[in-house]
Amino acid sequence: MSFRKVNIIILVLAVALFLLVLHHNFLSLSSLLRNEVTDSGIVGPQPIDFVPNALRYAVDGRQEEIPVVIAASEDRLGGAIAAINSIQHNTRSNVIFYIVTLNNTADHLRSWLNSDSLKSIRYKIVNFDPKLLEGKVKEDPDQGESMKPLTFARFYLPILVPSAKKAIYMDDDVIVQGDILALYNTPLKPGHAAAFSEDCDSASTKVVIRGAGNQYNYIGYLDYKKERIRKLSMKASTCSFNPGVFVANLTEWKRQNITNQLEKWMKLNVEEGLYSRTLAGSITTPPLLIVFYQQHSTIDPMWNVRHLGSSAGKRYSPQFVKAAKLLHWNGHFKPWGRTASYTDVWEKWYIPDPTGKFNLIRRYTEISNIK
Repeated sequence: MSFRKVNIIILVLAVALFLLVLHHNFLSLSSLLRNEVTDSGIVGPQPIDFVPNALRYAVDGRQEEIPVVIAASEDRLGGAIAAINSIQHNTRSNVIFYIVTLNNTADHLRSWLNSDSLKSIRYKIVNFDPKLLEGKVKEDPDQGESMKPLTFARFYLPILVPSAKKAIYMDDDVIVQGDILALYNTPLKPGHAAAFSEDCDSASTKVVIRGAGNQYNYIGYLDYKKERIRKLSMKASTCSFNPGVFVANLTEWKRQNITNQLEKWMKLNVEEGLYSRTLAGSITTPPLLIVFYQQHSTIDPMWNVRHLGSSAGKRYSPQFVKAAKLLHWNGHFKPWGRTASYTDVWEKWYIPDPTGKFNLIRRYTEISNIK
């Protein structure tokens, strides 16, 4: 064999070896990036960070990502942590949490999420810019929520999760006992941008709210004495829905400019006072009721069993609470507060704050052991 042929063979082997090494490194990089989310340009709320922690169990890279959006305010941070923990432990799906907060809460939230018990959670912290609400929120001392910007985060889902076609929004006062994949797979009718839980469904009995009577229909949220409301021709007896948990088709949301529609009614309320004077529920509900009037799908009632926070007493049987897919402490009596019902169910998922800033408030000095 000639010297030239030997050189050619050596060169071919070297190239082949180089290509094998390059292929191996590419596969390793692809595996690493599989757990990450690429950000597109975001206007308004800004992503602070994304942490692709190692999952507790292997997640198939082909699984569809399930974006879950939760607003986390400083004074209710423990609620958001418990909700996130309950979701993560009851699913094997590829869940990514978009935790919406304000700048002054981000460090506290991050230190909590770095706890050993939460290491498996994949999340993105998104800073919400209160300037988005300028001229759209009426500061009413009788409505405390009007001063809390994060209450309105749900209106801006396409900005919070810009690359997603579908997302779940839920309040921080919930515990999820079912597999979140089932809620994510809620069928939405063509042309519907969201699915909500009806206030008249069988799982949520009508609740009497002081000063408002039975607030389960449109007249409990909107002022039908106002001409602008009457012109909408919406029946006052129409069953309302709960916006604390919903599934959104973000493609349809963008197509219909839902965010712009919501902002329009927010501004009109500031100018004309369109909400009911006896409004006892969330001030985010009225604009949603208007925009989604007869234009929304429904979720399974067991995926939003609510009013657990409407009173200190227990309104459901232990068997029913255990069977519920999602428990919702909407109302004044939160599970981390002094007086609340079913606190044992909520505490199962609560993880103590490593910084010691957030503490449970209990009627007795002795707090039951948290499992």
